[in-house]
Amino acid sequence: MTDTTVTTLGRDATSEVPILEVTDLGVDFWVDGTWYPAAVHMTYDVRPGEVLAIVGESGSGKSSSSMALLGLLPSNSRTSGSVKLRGREVLALSDRQLRNVRGNDVAVIFQEPMTALNPVYTVGFQIMETLRLHLEMSPADAKKRAIELLEMVEMPDPETSFRKYPHQFSGGQRQRAMIAMSIACDPVLLIADEPTTALDVTVQAEILDLMRDLRHRLKSAIVLITHDMGVVADLADKIIVMKDGEIVEAGPIHKIFTAPDHPYTQQLLAAVPHLGVATVEVTEALVEAEKKHLEPVLKLHRVGIEYPKHGRIPAFRAVDDVTFEINPGEIVGLVGESGSGKTTIGRAAVGLLPVADGTLTVNGRDVGKASGRELRDIRRQTGIVFQDPGSSLNPRFPIGQSIGEPLLLAGEAKGRDLDRRVEQLLDQVELPRTFRNRYPHELSGGQRQRVGIARALALHPSLLIADEPTSALDVSVQARFLELLQSIQQELQFACLFVSHDLAVVDLLAHRIAVMHHGHLVEFGTRDEILRAPKEAYTQRLIAAVPIPDPSEQKVRREARAELLAAEEREEAERRRNQGDS
Repeated sequence: MTDTTVTTLGRDATSEVPILEVTDLGVDFWVDGTWYPAAVHMTYDVRPGEVLAIVGESGSGKSSSSMALLGLLPSNSRTSGSVKLRGREVLALSDRQLRNVRGNDVAVIFQEPMTALNPVYTVGFQIMETLRLHLEMSPADAKKRAIELLEMVEMPDPETSFRKYPHQFSGGQRQRAMIAMSIACDPVLLIADEPTTALDVTVQAEILDLMRDLRHRLKSAIVLITHDMGVVADLADKIIVMKDGEIVEAGPIHKIFTAPDHPYTQQLLAAVPHLGVATVEVTEALVEAEKKHLEPVLKLHRVGIEYPKHGRIPAFRAVDDVTFEINPGEIVGLVGESGSGKTTIGRAAVGLLPVADGTLTVNGRDVGKASGRELRDIRRQTGIVFQDPGSSLNPRFPIGQSIGEPLLLAGEAKGRDLDRRVEQLLDQVELPRTFRNRYPHELSGGQRQRVGIARALALHPSLLIADEPTSALDVSVQARFLELLQSIQQELQFACLFVSHDLAVVDLLAHRIAVMHHGHLVEFGTRDEILRAPKEAYTQRLIAAVPIPDPSEQKVRREARAELLAAEEREEAERRRNQGDS
């Protein structure tokens, strides 16, 4: 595709002059005496009220090229080409002039608000600081405006939220605070870098509604950087697809989704899991378990789990009265919003949290009453794949040592036998044997997650607990990871508790699904019962919030979700009115 074609995208949609014009943009990084290209000959424009989505895998140059627009790259980088903001060349500006542009004309919503917000200042102070720096407001006026901004992003109890620190908010609330700070000065351009990656589907839907509202109200241009094609279908007007630093395809959203030209775009769209189209194979072990009525591998009966008292912080009940089971060879998806108790159940299953009420058994052994020695035996039968493999692997250990450590500590293998077992595990997760000498930082996210699986399977567990293992992976990496997990599970026939907020992924893997809400199990049944015919209102809301990678279908779903929420609000208002009358 020529640069001219990319530049003229969307011009039929609006005749307004572009807010952002990028021409022949190049970004390079100096590493070990060589310049490595991160972005090559990028050309595009964005107009008022328009959303441009930049998609591609990790390392494709999405974030690097977008951070280059504001001079936010590290010192070992260089930028070439032209970036014009409302006709003004940005790359030629001095550092002082750039500081005036940042926050005032252009704002960034970062992927992880916890690291972007200053932990030692309240959210209100940080919004006030932005306002006073750019608009020369008095402290009283800045405070009033900051509270208005928190109201605008629908932050609960804005005056109280104004005085809170970042760690006192949930992930979705921190993202709202980040957006409030970004729009404080009514920027003409908003760069949103993976703004919904780690959010639950319901919170994600709220953030997308908020960005859609801001786009229409402020008439701002938005550059959306993401690997979630459902989010793209929900919000974007046009798309740029990047691979290895280059634009391989660009066009209006309906054209790219319905008739992609480039093989990479076709591959990217094919890798996206679709809610409602998956089929799950029933394993031999599951058939055998049903025939012989075998004991469940994991069984919870009226389980209550508490986080113990810590200093002045009182004990907190995270899970209450939960009952379900996982049979041999079965995958059960555990879904729900953040704070619903999903991860808590996974941690309790391996004895990392005490069971306050009820019974939780693994292979017939009560975890809550187990002694230290019995708990070690239970943990040998249980493997865990963590959400962030980068932080769960020891950075000082090579990969081979990390995988072999459980075998060594359990006394299962040592010496040459240990080396052979490590090589077999690397083969099983489809990683080259030479990776055994590499360190975690030398591997990609998908490769580190494979190492996590290899380590978890080292002792041939009968139960695998996978805690959000795909949340930070690109769609193509995620697709390969899920195929691998399915094939290994069918080969080894272990039971699996798959914790996730991505319902399309759960649909792809799970035989049965448990839905959690505020520590309670609201619904449990087969995959078809939960995802095709949900009985509970909460499950219906959860499914309605999932974005579908199809612009036309997603528009219909968005309108249906809005009607569903409006109906619930009317019912709640009617209930309160009746209570008032009585």
